[in-house]
Amino acid sequence: MTARMLLRMVFIVTLLVTPVFAVADVLNDLLGSESATTQNTVQEKIELESDARSDNEISKRLVGIFTELDTLESVNVAVVNGIVTLSGTVPTARGSERATRIAGQVKGVIEVVDTLTVDTNVSRRVDSILDRLQLSALSFIAALPIFLLSLVLMAIFWWAGRRVGQHRRVFNAVAPNGFIADLLATLVRIIVTLAGLVLALSLLDATSVLGSVLGAAGIVGLAVGFAVRDTVENFIASILLSLRAPFLVRDYVQIGEHEGSVARLTSRATILISRDGNHVRVPNAIVYKSIIINFTRQPDRRFEFVVGIDTDLDLNAAQKTAVEAVYAIEGVLPHPPVIALVTELGDSSVTLTIGGWIDQTRSDLMKVRSEAIRQVKQAFDDAGIVMPEPIYQLRFRGLDAQTMASQLSSGDSRLLESLRKDKPPLIRGSANAAGSESGDTAVDESIRQSIDRELSASGSQNLLNGSVKTE
Repeated sequence: MTARMLLRMVFIVTLLVTPVFAVADVLNDLLGSESATTQNTVQEKIELESDARSDNEISKRLVGIFTELDTLESVNVAVVNGIVTLSGTVPTARGSERATRIAGQVKGVIEVVDTLTVDTNVSRRVDSILDRLQLSALSFIAALPIFLLSLVLMAIFWWAGRRVGQHRRVFNAVAPNGFIADLLATLVRIIVTLAGLVLALSLLDATSVLGSVLGAAGIVGLAVGFAVRDTVENFIASILLSLRAPFLVRDYVQIGEHEGSVARLTSRATILISRDGNHVRVPNAIVYKSIIINFTRQPDRRFEFVVGIDTDLDLNAAQKTAVEAVYAIEGVLPHPPVIALVTELGDSSVTLTIGGWIDQTRSDLMKVRSEAIRQVKQAFDDAGIVMPEPIYQLRFRGLDAQTMASQLSSGDSRLLESLRKDKPPLIRGSANAAGSESGDTAVDESIRQSIDRELSASGSQNLLNGSVKTE
């Protein structure tokens, strides 16, 4: 729809500008306001000799010319030594410029002195305009058959363009998706219509107007392009993404700061469904310029988590216990192998980073990671591997070590009560807890079902359907 709107806008502007130029030309002809270059000085060498005979011949020649012209018949000519003086009245300023230009073109004229005055008589000016209107009307009536033929030719090409654009099978066969097919159909329709416009102008012998129209349309298109720059950028990004997409439907991707499963790609935006089930609409211009992480393109995906153990324990034994616990989980792949790395050494604990790999087509990453944490914790409890709490050093102001020791040994009830206050009860699992029971690690189908509902309920076109190529 965006492509069609932009192309229609440019085409309508082109059609609207054409009569504006035509009306401007008519007004210039009627009002005589068109500027013309006045040639007052003839760029020729001045002869040394001049006689009255040559001046008389120049005067007769100019009077004969002006007599044949309707608007210059009242111009008086006086020639002395090659200097032509024009006097009298003319209906418009354009007539004065015309008379001066004609006089300067006669051979032997050295200079033209323009003393013509523009006739300000209202009745004569109205009569002159009415005469011109009458001539224009007669010319229009004479050219009316050609004008009607041009309109018929334009209508035929417009109808042919619409008919060609409606043959969707041809465009669907050459285009990768429906969006590009619509764009090609619109372009062909406009090209055929413009061809009819050019032929109609050629028939009217008005092809010179076409250059002005195209120039004006280009300027208007440039201004509109700057005004709707974001829309044009988004439209171009939609074309590029529809030709070669970086993802497919149901791929789990991260686009900038947005993350979710791909539901649809429209001519304006990419629709994602997040893990929370929310619809995230990302404009295609942002999609095209952003760094995209496609988590689904490769089926194998790695998960990891960290756990802290006591510094006094055997690290090799703890690592082995963690690896065996993770391997026992359903969905964890044997290759690449599970790892348990010592990554940090703190004041009260040693940090282990435990990681493994899953097949996303058969297992859910979050479920497997959750189950791995649970099983490792249970295995550490069974093996007696302590995961210590953080140790804090407390300083009591105003009490020395002896006072603290005496109060603790004497069982000071107030101090003991303050130390035990708000301490939550400790709940430990049974030694015979079923730590070996495996939790659910299957793929979560809720997001897939949401995408299926989105695709079935939405009437919008999905550009990811069909033979779209992927990067």
